[in-house]
Amino acid sequence: MEIQTQIQNISAYMFRQIEEPEKWLPILKEKAEELSLKGTILLSKEGINLFLAAPAADLNQFLDFLRQDSYLGSDFAKKLVVGYTNYQPFGRMVVRMVKEIITMRVPGIDPESERAPWVQPEKLKVWLDQGTDDEGREIVMLDTRNLFEVEMGTFDQAEYLNIDKFSQFPEAIKELVENQPNLKDKTIVSFCTGGIRCEKAALYLQELDLPKVYQLDGGILGYFDKVGGSHWQGECFVFDDRIALSPDLKETKKDYAGRTRRNT
Repeated sequence: MEIQTQIQNISAYMFRQIEEPEKWLPILKEKAEELSLKGTILLSKEGINLFLAAPAADLNQFLDFLRQDSYLGSDFAKKLVVGYTNYQPFGRMVVRMVKEIITMRVPGIDPESERAPWVQPEKLKVWLDQGTDDEGREIVMLDTRNLFEVEMGTFDQAEYLNIDKFSQFPEAIKELVENQPNLKDKTIVSFCTGGIRCEKAALYLQELDLPKVYQLDGGILGYFDKVGGSHWQGECFVFDDRIALSPDLKETKKDYAGRTRRNT
């Protein structure tokens, strides 16, 4: 059946220790189905990560439902509107348990207890315009995403890694730092699609004794939303049927090998 209502697409996450996350599975599944949401909700002992699409009123009702819980709290969710579509970009609703809401496989990385410093999109644009941070240090943009994502688009002159999944990031970045010791003299800004990978990546970079490390708050999509495509080349891959977004947060409709849309 054709969808007449415009669909809002969001991603949200929260790092918070959940003692018995399996108890949330039927609760979240029932509520999501009640509101006819589609997308993915990942639960683990370290938190929750979700990608959802539905009319805005239904999404807001679902997020309000989560925020009403005394454990998650009223501040739940880094809500990020990642655009609108006139069709449903997800085929179904999936709620499942995982070991990590973003898989890195490095013990001791805990974004809940210690978040790395972040830079707001507006401030980052100023830094990129002038070529240095506020202290005059050279800026290095570090793309923490998979190589196929980087190939669709990234920041001007960004450093990137030849990885196929985020669990390969620790070894790859160690090698990069060893090969480029002058990185310790620069300000590194790590970035990813919506911010969640950088929550862990930036903390790991600190463990490599890099003194000036930031994460881009809200990720690439947050940057697009706040300042547009300044200093960006190409598109941004997203993990749904839209495949890629332009800096104005619109679906590009461009075809990529191995990436197939249900909606054309």
